[in-house]
Amino acid sequence: MEYFVSSVAPARARTGCAVVGLYEGGRLSDTARSLNKACGRRIAAAVGAGDITGKLGETLLLSRLPGLAAERVLLVGLGAPEALDRKRFRRAMIETSAVLKRIGARDAINYLALESVRGADARTLARHSIEVLEHVLYRSGAMKTGPERPVSLARFGIGCDRAGRAGVEAGIREGAAVAAGVRLTRDLGNLPANVCTPTYLAKAARDLAKAHRGIQVEVLDAAQMKKLGMNTLLAVAKASDEPAKLIVVQYHGAKKRQPPIVLVGKGITFDSGGICIKPALDLDEMKFDMCGAASVLGTIDAIARMELPMDVVGVIPAVENMPGGAATRPGDIVKSMSGRTVEILNTDAEGRLILCDSITYARRFKPEILIDVATLTGACVIALGSVYSGLMSTDDALAAALRRASEESGDLVWQLPMSEEYADQLKSPFADFANIGGRPGGAITAACFLAKFTDGMRWAHLDIAGTAWVSGLNKGATGRPVPLLVQFLLARLQQAQAAEQA
Repeated sequence: MEYFVSSVAPARARTGCAVVGLYEGGRLSDTARSLNKACGRRIAAAVGAGDITGKLGETLLLSRLPGLAAERVLLVGLGAPEALDRKRFRRAMIETSAVLKRIGARDAINYLALESVRGADARTLARHSIEVLEHVLYRSGAMKTGPERPVSLARFGIGCDRAGRAGVEAGIREGAAVAAGVRLTRDLGNLPANVCTPTYLAKAARDLAKAHRGIQVEVLDAAQMKKLGMNTLLAVAKASDEPAKLIVVQYHGAKKRQPPIVLVGKGITFDSGGICIKPALDLDEMKFDMCGAASVLGTIDAIARMELPMDVVGVIPAVENMPGGAATRPGDIVKSMSGRTVEILNTDAEGRLILCDSITYARRFKPEILIDVATLTGACVIALGSVYSGLMSTDDALAAALRRASEESGDLVWQLPMSEEYADQLKSPFADFANIGGRPGGAITAACFLAKFTDGMRWAHLDIAGTAWVSGLNKGATGRPVPLLVQFLLARLQQAQAAEQA
C-alpha cells in the first residue's frame, strides 16, 4: 500500500473515493459541506431523503457527483460530535475500510482525520487510520492454492490542511510501521504448527535482522540452554521432535548504549498440554500459543522501520509441548535457571516454565524495564474475554504507563491485582513452589509465579490469551499487543527526550 498526504481542496482532489463524515441529525462535517456545495447539494439531498442519519458506523456510497473530481464520495456516520473520541473514530474507520475493501476504487483520500476527535491530534488520527485500514484489508490465505479476488485499493491518502502536514506525515510513518509489525505477527500466528516450528521462528528472526540495520540475532540451542541451567524451559520440550530454541533479538537504535527495554515473548509453537493433554475441541487453535513471541518480533520490526533511537531486546523461548515417553510428568521437580526448584503439577501450565528461565536469562542485559507477553491462561479469557488483555505488575508506575499506552493505541488492557495472598496458592511441600495454584484466580497466580523471578526488576506481564486471536469461522491472529507495545515505547522515548532537554 502506498500512503500519501493530500492538502488539495477536497472538491478538486482526483481520487477513486473521498471519505467524509456525517454527524447525527444529518449534520455534514466541514469537508462534506465543501463537497456538497461543489456538487449542487446532492449530498444534502441524499441525507435529507433518509439514506443515512449520521449514526456511528453508518455508510453511504455516492458515485459520479457533478462538480467533484472524486469518482465516489463515501459518507461515514460519526455519531454525536461531542462523543467522538479515539475509540469511536476507530469504529468509523473500521466501517470505512470495509467499504474500501469491497469497492473497486484503486485509491482513496480519508478526510475523517480532519475532524475534531477528543484526545487525539492529526498525527494520531493518521496513524489510527492506517492501522485500522491495514487490519481490515489483511488476508491470511498464504497457504491456499486457489486464486483470491485481489483488493483494488493500492493508494490511501490522508487529507490535511497545510499547517498540519508535518504531523500527518509523521502519523503515516508510524501507522505504516505498526501495521507492518502487526502483519508480521498475524502472518506468523496464522501459520500451522507443522510450518511455524521453533526453527522457523528462529529463521523469521534472522530474516528480520537481514531486513533492518541495527538488529542482531543470536539463537541458542538445547545444549547451550542446558549448560546455562534452563531446565524448566527444556522440561517443556522433552517429548517433542522439534528442537527448542532461545531466540535473542537485539535492536540497537540509541546513539550510545543504554539499559534496554526487554520484551519476553512466549513461543509455544504448538501446545498439546503435554501429559495433561487438552481436549480435542479447538485444539488446532493451539498453534496460536506462540503469538506472544510473534508480537515481540512484530514490535521490533515496527520500531526498526521507524528507526527509533532506543535499545530494545526481544527474548523468545520457542518450544513445542507434546506428550510422549520422554515427557515431563505431573509431580516432577525441576531446578530453574535461577536455582530454585519448581514442582510441575500440571504440564499444561507450561508457558510460565519457559518464561521464568527466559526472564532469568534476560537479567544479563540489565534491563530498564522487562515486559513479558504470553497467551498464558484460559482464566484470563474467562475474566476479560476478547476485549482487554490482562495486565499485572509489581510496579504501579509501569502499570499506569501501559494503561495509558493502551488507551492511546486502542489496544486495551485491564489491570488485575497481585498480592501475597494469591502467591500463597503456589506453595509446595516438596519444592520451592509449584507451577499452578488451582483454579481460583488462575491468571493472577500465573503472574505471581513469574513475579518470583523478577526481584529487583521493573516488570509487567501481559496475558493475551483472550486477545491474540479470534475463534470461529473467521479465526485468525489479531496482531495484538503490537500497537500497545509500540505506543508504550514511543511514549518512553518521548519521556526520555523531554528529560534530556530539561
